[in-house]
Amino acid sequence: MKRVKNIFFVAAIALLIVFAGFIEQYYRLEICNFVSRDGESHSYYVYPNMSADSLFCLMCMDYDVLSKNAWYTHSQHMLYQQPKVGYYRFPAEMGNKHLIRRLQLGEETPIRLSFTQAVRTPAQLAGLMDKKLLLDSAEVMLRLTDKAYMAQYGLTPETAVCLFIPNTYEVYWTMTPDQLFARMYKEYRRFWNEERLTKAKKLGLTPVEVATLASIVASETNRTDEHATIASLYINRLRKGIALQACPTVIFAVGDFSMRRVLKRHLKIDSPYNTYINRGLPPGPIRLARPDVIDAVLNAPETDYLYMCANPDFSGTHIFSSHYNKHSSIAKQYQRELNKRKVK
Repeated sequence: MKRVKNIFFVAAIALLIVFAGFIEQYYRLEICNFVSRDGESHSYYVYPNMSADSLFCLMCMDYDVLSKNAWYTHSQHMLYQQPKVGYYRFPAEMGNKHLIRRLQLGEETPIRLSFTQAVRTPAQLAGLMDKKLLLDSAEVMLRLTDKAYMAQYGLTPETAVCLFIPNTYEVYWTMTPDQLFARMYKEYRRFWNEERLTKAKKLGLTPVEVATLASIVASETNRTDEHATIASLYINRLRKGIALQACPTVIFAVGDFSMRRVLKRHLKIDSPYNTYINRGLPPGPIRLARPDVIDAVLNAPETDYLYMCANPDFSGTHIFSSHYNKHSSIAKQYQRELNKRKVK
């Protein structure tokens, strides 16, 4: 009888050990095996050909792995061999299953991709996306400069940047160039809703022309309170067939964005973007135009302004006028002040 009790006791202990092991494995698989050392979530870029071991070693710099044996066992049973390329952000605590499944299925974390009006050229735009996404800037440039490719979006190589309206978008790091353009076209169509299209039509402008004009307005000043007035001035000149004579377009034509002063020799540069020698709008935007500047153009007030000059007091404001004589007088004051301050 005593022998039977001993056997039963040993068997019970064995079952408890097995059960405890099962609980341990279940907990490491489903609940928690990785614990962030600082209590924060951590993110990783998984590049092509990155091995599972390389990623694991990288994660061990941020996470305590409570049972490495459980990790290797579960990795083997779940046939985890290599993580899928992508950007992943993992929680402060997670079980092996959560981590393995995401890496196997490529369940990426979206990244925030921002475009600003600081971008002036297609090359700068392509370079920005090269830094933010897993794609080649050359592939982006090929599309931006391809007439047939941009035609599907109703744009040309000169107006291609209109597609990228400054804002912050959630996208996947691994998206292809074609997926990126398709996504931005969707955002472009959403932005140019019926209300904005109606306002553009009332001005006698297309969305691309509005964006082009907005890019000039944005380049004239950072003062948002002047954007609508400057827009009205240029709209007046367009309607009267007067050359815009916008200095920012000359700077764009020269290609030196560090210029502080446009000189007479710059006004003669042979370029379709030089609005001193070409009437009407330039072929396309001279920078990305923010939504608020586009709306300032669409909501420009009715004025009779045809001229403007930077205020000689260097306050950053402009003085607007309807007659050339007044404008000429102010412009001479401003030129004298530039010379006095030795601005070249």
